[in-house]
Amino acid sequence: MYLNTDAEQKNTYDAIVVGTGISGGWAAKELTEKGLKTLVLERGPMVKHPDYPTATKDPWQLPNGDMPTVEDLQKQGVQARTGYTIRQSTKHWFVNDLEHPYTEINRFDWMRGYHVGGRSIMWGRQSYRLADLDFEANAKDGHGVDWPVRYKDIAPWYDYVEKWIGVSGQKEGLEHFPDGQFLPPMELNCVELELKKAVKDKMGRLVSIGRVAHATAPLPHSPQRGTCQFRNLCSRGCPYGGYFSSVSSTLPAAEATGNMTLRPNSVVYELIYDQQKGKATGVKVLDAATGEQMEFYAKVIFLCASTFGSTFIMLNSVSNRFQNGFGNDSGELGHNIMDHHLSVGAGGAFEGFEDKYYSGRRANGFYIPRFRNIGNDKRDYVRGFGYQGSGSRGGWSRMVAELSIGEELKTAVTTPGQWTMGMTGFGEILPDHRNYVKLNKDKQDKHGLPTLAFDAILRDNEKKMRVDMANDAAEMLEAAGAKNVQKYDREIGVGLGIHEMGTARMGRDPKTSVLNQWNQVHACKNVFVTDGSFMTSSGCVNPSLTYMAFTARAVHHAVEELKKNSI
Repeated sequence: MYLNTDAEQKNTYDAIVVGTGISGGWAAKELTEKGLKTLVLERGPMVKHPDYPTATKDPWQLPNGDMPTVEDLQKQGVQARTGYTIRQSTKHWFVNDLEHPYTEINRFDWMRGYHVGGRSIMWGRQSYRLADLDFEANAKDGHGVDWPVRYKDIAPWYDYVEKWIGVSGQKEGLEHFPDGQFLPPMELNCVELELKKAVKDKMGRLVSIGRVAHATAPLPHSPQRGTCQFRNLCSRGCPYGGYFSSVSSTLPAAEATGNMTLRPNSVVYELIYDQQKGKATGVKVLDAATGEQMEFYAKVIFLCASTFGSTFIMLNSVSNRFQNGFGNDSGELGHNIMDHHLSVGAGGAFEGFEDKYYSGRRANGFYIPRFRNIGNDKRDYVRGFGYQGSGSRGGWSRMVAELSIGEELKTAVTTPGQWTMGMTGFGEILPDHRNYVKLNKDKQDKHGLPTLAFDAILRDNEKKMRVDMANDAAEMLEAAGAKNVQKYDREIGVGLGIHEMGTARMGRDPKTSVLNQWNQVHACKNVFVTDGSFMTSSGCVNPSLTYMAFTARAVHHAVEELKKNSI
């Protein structure tokens, strides 16, 4: 057997990044700006800003009133479980479940986007920092393992990424809800301000405007990005660059350095490990378009393929050294699945504001930070939850089922409807070894690769928390004067929060964790994992900002270690 050394040299880079979503885009930007020739591999097709196919279409230009067809739901039945993802305007961002199947031992809602930019195109853009309340939680109550970092370690990196992506928000001065580097906040509307006042005066709780990665002022460092246009069509992709995504922000920055090679349609399925060197030397790739198999090589590898994407690659990378999956000396790889549990809260109607309305379509709502199990508040469960919600007035669509006609109908549809408000809780799911994902070699995807099988459920702590999540929401709405307040608690599986985390957690001890405090695989220091799989606990806030901060920090560490020839 002869080694093709010319081909190997041609396929060799300083760094490889797997994935182009929230974390992958940041890894690409940071590595290339630090001078490393970087290969960025994406399993799906190319998407370039501002080419989003439905972004500027009017409602009448979308087939079927923008609703899914029977065929769409057959192909994307799992992706449709959110109730809003599979529309004619957005379905192209989500995978075909028949081509990319998985197994649900217990119900698991796995939402995926296989294309350049990944879910950074479709994410909810809510951007919050974890606090020491979160970083210290495992050590204090004994669940999971202790985080190997604290807030002071990550705070400078939160500053760094917030300044780049542009986060609109209001400083509030709460220690467990850390303030950041904010652009001007969006505004609460009249009923939300009523809620804010009542909740503060009667309960001592905070209602704030959501903190979102939307540019409410120009970003001089990203001239390709405009400011938010208040269209609230973000899930289609924003041609103005009003919100942060990899394709509008970090990938163009990486491309501008001249150091990035971006290769779409490249399915990474295995890490190449050199046992003599004790290092990973590259990755094995399947070309999604041609079926060709190839290998690429680098000094350092960043896995940013999404929580389960990276975990799949590691589980599928078996060698004499790693017989149970890459870096899996602890046996924790694939375990400790976390998400945020939601679909529980309350709604109600408001009277007395009929002479008021709002301007634009704000792609944001209010946020109520966690208030349970803080200070003297002690519950029959640990951790807590926050709320996201909004108030609005009914529009013309409320008249669709009405039987009016002519002038009566015209008057009705041009008059705003009733003010209503809803809020849903985002609750913390505890790390638990019993919540896991594993390889399923008996079921293959369209490429002939193994798939994943999930077994994760909400357990007693989450179920106890949900009682408060519904009751507290109703109590706050009633305190603000809402009428006809209705609580709800819909049965869900894990995954619907679309904040999957924890399957390659970081920790202090290699015997109980997969990664160290720098996101390095304990047993192979030139492989870094910086998507949600590194999370040691979930907190109750949206996690994407944390992924970005940890990614930037990990790249800084990787480059310093490369300079010292330590990895």
